[in-house]
Amino acid sequence: MSRAEVKIDFRPGSVQLLQEQGAVPAPRVLVTGATGLLGRAVYREFQTHDCFVIGTAYRRARPRLLRCDLTDEDAVRGLLDHCKPDAIVHCAAERRPDVVERHMEAAVNLNVHATSVLAREAAALGAFFLYISTDYVFDGRNPPYGEDDVPNPLNLYGRSKLEGEREALRRCPGAAVLRVPVLFGDVETLTESAVTSLWLKVQEGATESCTLDHSQQRFPTHVRDVAVVCRKVCERARQDASVRGIFHFSAKEQMTKYEMAVAMARAFNLPSSHLIPLTEQPAAAAALRPVNSRLECSRLELMNLSVEPRPFTSAITDCLWPFTPDKRWRQTVFH
Repeated sequence: MSRAEVKIDFRPGSVQLLQEQGAVPAPRVLVTGATGLLGRAVYREFQTHDCFVIGTAYRRARPRLLRCDLTDEDAVRGLLDHCKPDAIVHCAAERRPDVVERHMEAAVNLNVHATSVLAREAAALGAFFLYISTDYVFDGRNPPYGEDDVPNPLNLYGRSKLEGEREALRRCPGAAVLRVPVLFGDVETLTESAVTSLWLKVQEGATESCTLDHSQQRFPTHVRDVAVVCRKVCERARQDASVRGIFHFSAKEQMTKYEMAVAMARAFNLPSSHLIPLTEQPAAAAALRPVNSRLECSRLELMNLSVEPRPFTSAITDCLWPFTPDKRWRQTVFH
């Protein structure tokens, strides 16, 4: 199958797909939240696998991406009417639990209402709809959690994502939901991920000690692995109507924030004695977190749609070395 020559007109208010006559069309994939940590990885993954990818963003819109307010129903309808995607991967979300607690209305507009509109329009187009959700739909009291286990979110973020799941599956019966845990990857700033933000604590060793949570169990997962799963699910869904409903994907290494920070320190031969494990539930957070929301991922594995997750130490090292004082670190360590 030859890849179609497709061009897009990026003038404000204009989105036109122009396809050369006679060319075999490449699958058209729309990725929402394409400037976010996961969205960037998903966009790149499809782009490198013979797909025509359209990325949307809003506040952080960049050249070659389409600016669209997903909470504006008319804007969403116009976007999909012009782009006519074969698949939509909905990565855009307010994913910070403490922010959701403080700005509930805005978060619900994005996490629930925008999802409902996108799913409805996807169904009208006959497009496959993949909604990214979270392990925080579970309360963490009885892990591991399978796709059929009853959700019981502890915070507003988890509730909003669960409502988004329900809207996606109600509005678009052929849709799929992919629940994932805490994510990290090639960040633009350290604070873009709750995982890489720990590097700031690691680097405080020369100045002061700091406490880090050592009670809540997490499964840090690289966005590139999630992106591959998204692509595989979308590809299979084109031929297999049974690819629908809820799926789980997660890395397998169980770690607290304290253990992640210690692993980072060891990877870069830095001291970790200033990191103090806190075994009680942290009181400062606005939103409650589940103690252990481990996801059971056999459905993806049985359908051969999963990937082997990258080991945490090597993956986090790749993410953090650009933020080290000595940019030659890679050469000095590996040679």
